[in-house]
Amino acid sequence: MSLPGIILPSTMTKAKSLGKVAVRSSALFLCDMQEKFRTTISYFPEVIQVAQRLLKTADILDVPVVVTEQYPKGLGPTVSELDVSQCPVFPKTTFSMLTPDVLEHMKKLTVKSVLLCGIEAHACVQQTVLDLLEKDYDVHVVVDAVSSRNMVDRMYALHRMRDAGAFMTTCESVLLQLLKDSAHPKFRDIQKLIMDQAPDSGLLSH
Repeated sequence: MSLPGIILPSTMTKAKSLGKVAVRSSALFLCDMQEKFRTTISYFPEVIQVAQRLLKTADILDVPVVVTEQYPKGLGPTVSELDVSQCPVFPKTTFSMLTPDVLEHMKKLTVKSVLLCGIEAHACVQQTVLDLLEKDYDVHVVVDAVSSRNMVDRMYALHRMRDAGAFMTTCESVLLQLLKDSAHPKFRDIQKLIMDQAPDSGLLSH
């Protein structure tokens, strides 16, 4: 029997996450940004430019990075514009990035929030989001660094991931969240990356 005005533990609901990110508890996931996709993915050059900003920020702020490559023997390596030479790169055939090797690697990290970019939105990115959410990570999909071959798949995937509980964000927004303060010692380094407006990746026109 419960007393008026008192909520017993069994009836309490989990507090909604606000989706804050912090350097010490975040990781950047780069999903399958490979050479063979260069000519088929909508707004591929623009998505890669935004991903460059994320990768450079991760390097500046010491945010861990996880990179996957879908069947690299057939689809090639990560594009040369993204320097992942110092990052762990995991080949895969599953659509989700959460392979056994990636899960084992994540045990070494203190991660609450995953910043996710890559391709394709409706396939590997979406399945990665759902697997991460199922494991209680906060997931932040960087929408201007995520795409598919066609815009219908891309846009409905973004809606699907948001409805599942992922946070939709932009590159500049998430970079400023990581910094928190213009007094941050690395602020000017990050400011240089966002001084020029991010390229248009077709989100508003669709």
